[in-house]
Amino acid sequence: MKSLFVKLPQYLLYLLVLTVNTAVLAASSKPNDKLTDVKQAISEQKKAISITKERRTKLEQQLKEDDLAIAKVAKTIEVTKQDYQQTKEKLSELSQEKQTLTTEKKHQEKLLAQQLRAAYSSGHHDYIKLLLNQEQPAKIQRTVTYYQYLNKARIAEIEHFQQTLSKLLQVTTEYNEQAKQLDQIQRVQIAQQKKLKENKSKRTQTIKALGKDLISKQEQLAKLEAEEKNLQQALDRLAALAKAELEMKGLSKLKRKLRWPVKGKIAHRFGSKKQDYLKWKGVLISAPIGRQVKTIHSGKILFADWLKGYGLVTVIDHGEGYMSLYGHNQTLLKSVGDRVETGEPIALVGQSGGQQQSGLYFEIRYQGKAVNPKTWCR
Repeated sequence: MKSLFVKLPQYLLYLLVLTVNTAVLAASSKPNDKLTDVKQAISEQKKAISITKERRTKLEQQLKEDDLAIAKVAKTIEVTKQDYQQTKEKLSELSQEKQTLTTEKKHQEKLLAQQLRAAYSSGHHDYIKLLLNQEQPAKIQRTVTYYQYLNKARIAEIEHFQQTLSKLLQVTTEYNEQAKQLDQIQRVQIAQQKKLKENKSKRTQTIKALGKDLISKQEQLAKLEAEEKNLQQALDRLAALAKAELEMKGLSKLKRKLRWPVKGKIAHRFGSKKQDYLKWKGVLISAPIGRQVKTIHSGKILFADWLKGYGLVTVIDHGEGYMSLYGHNQTLLKSVGDRVETGEPIALVGQSGGQQQSGLYFEIRYQGKAVNPKTWCR
């Protein structure tokens, strides 16, 4: 090999060396270029992930605002419904009272007419002449007494008739006012329903946008883990704040005796698979939007607010370490600190928290640990 290089001309030797060096440099630069490309791709991917996370955070905040807007309108509609029902009942009462007074008025008119006819048919008498007439004093006395009785009876009937007319006028006026109020409530309800529809449409768009950002199974698992951890932390804080009250005896003696908080089909059971190793710590009950959610037992409202992943949530302390949780509501009817009785409406079924279908998420916890609600509810 050495002899070959010796035999080559000098310029060819230089050319060969230059070619070899160039090849070596080119070969050594390729890994560096690849490394640079990979680093750039990683940087771009991190940037994209960061943008996606930021966008998702904004969308989750928007979802919360949408849920709260729907809750506000839904609660107003619920109150308006109650006002409507009360006004309708009052209107019915007034209508009945008006009918009774009208019947009474006609009866009194008939009595007065009879009295007037009786007075007219008995003839007109000059009382002074009767008093001055000394021929039949006993008859005069009887006649005067009779006329006094008739006058008193007539005056009493007239006064009663006037009272009836006055009451009838008052009831008629109140009836008309209530009718106007009922008409106004109906107009308000139409406006509220329109606003509710707009808010729901906006919320649907937000959920669609959220669905485009987190698709991968791993990301979905991480999201569920974060939401569950968030719920557990919230419940731990509530448990620490809850103060046992003597009249709150817990649920230990009520197994198989409590009613479910809402009528519906159980879509996901306690302990069933949620995703990968995650399991349901409560039950998801399918039910139509707007159906009343009722507390399973008396207690005190510990939490009533929006919680990421669970929407509008109410948590009730039943004492002795027992708590019940109601999630994905459309609106909450009770506030923190309120005392509630067994079977009392506390919320309306919804799909807050990003749910595609309406329903109620329901948990029972003892000493912070989720227990099977089926053990208590029947």
